[in-house]
Order: sequence, then structure tokens, then C-alpha cells
Amino acid sequence: MKFTGITAYASRALPRVSSLNLRDRIGDWIFPLKGPEPGPVQLTQRRVYILPTSAGLMFAVTLMLMLIGSINYNLALGYSLVFLLGGTGIVSILHTWRNLAHVRLRAGKSEPAFLGDVARFRILVDNPGQVPRISLSIAFRGRPQACFDVPAAATAEVEVAVTAARRGLFRPGRFRIYTTYPLGLFHAWANVELDLACIVYPRPEPGIVPLPQPVAASGDGSASGTGDEDFSGLRNYHAGDPPKRIAWKATARGQGFFTKQFSGSSGAETWLDYAATPEALGVEGRLSRLARWVIDAHVAGFRYGLRLPGTELTLGAGETQRTRALEALALFNTALDERQQTSRTA
Repeated sequence: MKFTGITAYASRALPRVSSLNLRDRIGDWIFPLKGPEPGPVQLTQRRVYILPTSAGLMFAVTLMLMLIGSINYNLALGYSLVFLLGGTGIVSILHTWRNLAHVRLRAGKSEPAFLGDVARFRILVDNPGQVPRISLSIAFRGRPQACFDVPAAATAEVEVAVTAARRGLFRPGRFRIYTTYPLGLFHAWANVELDLACIVYPRPEPGIVPLPQPVAASGDGSASGTGDEDFSGLRNYHAGDPPKRIAWKATARGQGFFTKQFSGSSGAETWLDYAATPEALGVEGRLSRLARWVIDAHVAGFRYGLRLPGTELTLGAGETQRTRALEALALFNTALDERQQTSRTA
């Protein structure tokens, strides 16, 4: 099977359910979705709906006026033109529907994001037939996200982006895949909710926030040094990395954003404790400060652990420790928050 990649981006948050347009409302009423569906999801005949577009309605009105004029003046050529155009419009219904029917959708890999940043989700669109699918589009809650083609017997990877508006396990919800090919007279669509999700980390507190006092690895006395004796290479930039560690020369050469890494750790150890953060910040503010400490401790090369109410992450270092710590912060009390929101809604 061939493989093609198509990428599209958008950065606005999803509107509320009440802002669904008429097509989405009709689709939800005819075939209501019940939570995320395990993939792959195939768009069978029952799942593909079709209605005329505004251009299609105008086309029909124009044909009606032409037919009335032909009858009034008994124009044989007018009859021929009306029936030719009308037949073309009717045939386009089948082509529009067939362009979307039997397509398979699968959830791809998603990357973690920080609160307020863009969360990117990948959707794999399989075309099992021998006819290429032209000008397909994906929209989340009415907001266009991607327009792409899928060659015959091929797969297209579509990347859509949605603003991560809430910490924790973020699900973008249902989306609409649609097409108006070939003439734009009819709109065929299907509503799908794949099992798409990503982890949204707390946004690191801005500015310089001093880390808790590190101690030597032996456990006695304080540790000095920052673990930057020898330059060891570059890594991809992570949100929250200190500006002084950014490889500005590489950025000026157009090579992208990278952060400088150093070897020769001082052997410092530190505990990042939820109880050590000011209570006045509130839960989200305290998690934001801990996220800043995690990033700074990672950049400094410290071995660090994380203490949260009911959770303790053992001492460690490196990219794995950073990911584990940020995930623990992202998922802190999210189940409790969801239950509280549900009870308030009820």
C-alpha cells in the first residue's frame, strides 16, 4: 500500500456544541455518536449524508427558470440545455457520495502539549478502492482544518491542530469529514469521533522561579554547580527552556530551534514538593510552578523527584524523568475535577 502525508494546522479552540451548523445537527440526529469509536471506522452507506449546497440550490432555481422560459417561448434548444444540465447535476450526486463512501479512518499518534498551546492530532485516512478520492476535508465543530486527496489504494496522514484548553487527558471530540467534489453542487459528509487523545501539561510559570535548594547526591550539604562543564550537543527545543540555553547561532542559520546540552552533572539532587509551593497560587498555579521547576531541573542536569498529594515520583534524570513528572502534573486530580464538573452540570 502506498503512503502519502498531508499536513494542515489550525490554532483556535473548539466552539461549544450549541454552535453546530445545520449539517452537523442533522447528522447527529440521524446517526448519534456515543463516545469515541475504536478504529478503524469505515464510512458505510448509512454514515454518509448528502444535501445540496447553496450553489446547488441556486443551480436548481436557475434550471427551473430556464425551463419556464423554454415552455413559454417553445424553445427546443432551451429544453435540450435544461435537460443536459439537469442530468449533469443528478449524476454529480452519485460522484459526490462515492467520493466519500467506504473511506476508512484510523487514529494516529498524538504528541503531548502544554496548556494553551496547539495540540496536534494525526488521522490516517485509508482509500481501499481503485478510484482516487479528491478534495476531502476535515472540520472540528464547523472549523475547517485540512483539505487533502487520497490516491487509489493509498493512505493519507492528516494532521489537525486544536488549542489545548484544559489540563489532563484532552480529547478533541467528534469531527466532520466532507466533500463537495466534483461540481460543488452537493455536500456529502459523515460525523466521526475517533479515539484521539493527548496529554496536556500545566503551562510552566513564566519568568525566573528559583528551584528548591539542591543537595549533594550523598545527602549531606548543598550542591554547587549547574552541570554545564562540557558542551555535549543539541536537542530539540522544549517549551520553557531558558533563553540562555537556546542555540541562537543555529536558529540564525535557519536550522530551527535547538537547546544546548552539557555534560558533567554536579550530582545534585532536589525534591520538587507540592507542599513547598505557596497555597495562595491555587491548584493550577502550584502545578504551573512545579512544571517550571521540572523543566529547569531537567535543563540543569539535576536528579530530581516529585511529591504530589497521594503521589511520589522517585529521583531520576533525563528525558524519561521529565516526561513522567510532567504527566503526573497533567493528570493530578483530573478525575476528581471531572466528577465535580459533572455534578455541577447535573
